[in-house]
Amino acid sequence: MRQAKTRLRVGICGAILLLLGASPAYSQTPQEIARKAFGSTVLLVMEDANGQPLSLGSGFFVRNGEIATNLHVVEGGARGYAKLVGEKTKFDIEGVTAVDPVRDLVLLRIPADRSQVLPLGNSDAVQVGESVFAVGNPQGLEGTFSQGIVSSIREVGADKLLQITAPISPGSSGGPVLNAKGEVIGVSVATFRGGQNLNFAIPAAYLKQLLTKSGAARPLAQETLARARPSILADLGGKSTEGVVGENFTYDGSGLPTGEYSFSLVNKLPSPFETCTAFVCSTMSRATR
Repeated sequence: MRQAKTRLRVGICGAILLLLGASPAYSQTPQEIARKAFGSTVLLVMEDANGQPLSLGSGFFVRNGEIATNLHVVEGGARGYAKLVGEKTKFDIEGVTAVDPVRDLVLLRIPADRSQVLPLGNSDAVQVGESVFAVGNPQGLEGTFSQGIVSSIREVGADKLLQITAPISPGSSGGPVLNAKGEVIGVSVATFRGGQNLNFAIPAAYLKQLLTKSGAARPLAQETLARARPSILADLGGKSTEGVVGENFTYDGSGLPTGEYSFSLVNKLPSPFETCTAFVCSTMSRATR
């Protein structure tokens, strides 16, 4: 009898220790999530053929030397570079390894051997109301970390978009959206300019599919990145048309309100005599794309 009680106590203590030891793998503090995410998140700066800044966005490591971001961040760029949050070293983008033009996703190769990658979670299991964290570089403010919830899961034809309240802004495009486990469940892609925390992310399930198609890097200058058919966002309006102000959403029968949205921060020089840095143009010039 005494031995049985002893075994029972040992078993209970072991179970408690097991649960305590396993809990960090299932739930992390926002501070832990931020620290790990910053070690994998990059600032992306794209340039045109003349070396002038074209767009600014975010991305994150999904494999050693391979970064995921939105297609619209790099589309039209002749070259560009990636820089880890908080670090000075810049890595030239060697090329594109895979593209999903429908879901606005692209994989980029850079000459950096990074073992710290962000794990991809199960976006199909995401539920409305669960906590999420968005990481990126809104308006060039590196390493911005914001918290919110999944406010809705929108169906766009046969595809889905995650609607979140974690604040994002132009420049956040391509950044990771993580769950409470520190797993990527989405990629920041768009936000209503006229609403309050009406933000959207591409589900990580599409990124997982794209990773299976990754191949040899194709140079940006040679990659047309042409869309085979309209993007998942096509029914939600066009690209940014003036600075960071976008066109109206046009969505049929979904109940999604009409408003304005924005993507990555896009600059275009109005004349060959104006100068601008990677982050700021003197007139915050208009984009014509």
